[in-house]
Amino acid sequence: MKTIMAKTPHDSSFSFSRRYFNWRKKVVEVEDDDEELKDDQEFRISLPSEEMPSGVRAPRKKLPIVAVSKLRSALTVFSKGRPTYHSGLGTKLIGTLFGYRRGHVHFALQDDAKLNPAFLIELATPTSVLVREMASGLVRIALECEKKPQKKAGKLVEEPLWRTYCNGKKCGYAMKRECGPEEWKVLKAVEPISMGAGVLPGNGAGSEGELMYMRARFERVVGSKDSEAFYMMNPDGSGGPELSVYLLRV
Repeated sequence: MKTIMAKTPHDSSFSFSRRYFNWRKKVVEVEDDDEELKDDQEFRISLPSEEMPSGVRAPRKKLPIVAVSKLRSALTVFSKGRPTYHSGLGTKLIGTLFGYRRGHVHFALQDDAKLNPAFLIELATPTSVLVREMASGLVRIALECEKKPQKKAGKLVEEPLWRTYCNGKKCGYAMKRECGPEEWKVLKAVEPISMGAGVLPGNGAGSEGELMYMRARFERVVGSKDSEAFYMMNPDGSGGPELSVYLLRV
């Protein structure tokens, strides 16, 4: 939808209405109707009751036809300008990065902590590597999938395979996963945590070590049906996001 630039919301609404409506013509015609109504009322008052013509009624105020047609065209243009793409996700999500120390990173996005993740992928990046990247500063993860011209594009979060880049470096592929009992167990363990990072104990002998996690609120920004971004929100509202995840269909 094309954004209407204005200094204030009043200016935006006024400029939009002035563009599609002829206010001067409308006011003049309404004033004319008011004068006719006034003359008719004076005429009726001056007549005796027995001389009052039957069926005399005050003329109704009518909007000019041109104003009504412009109103309809304006609403049509405004509705066409709105984006029609909806992926089913909200603008504020709960994001969780988790993985065993000697395993791979999983990234889950949930609308609500009690619901199954709407987006869950397993990255090829080892958990230990991502931890080092995040300790060094800002982290940007870009996920790219192939656009198939002969096939109608579905929801971006439902793509099965992604090329992965971490801070500009290619680091293998990411795959969409279903939330199984093991993944759900981790998400339920960190459900009370709104934001933070920590370590959960491993599964005992033969496990891949301790399970590391990081959990935060993410803001979702939709560019188009082929591009979305998720920005980690800082609780104090200061500074830029430490972690950003981009989904691109190219």
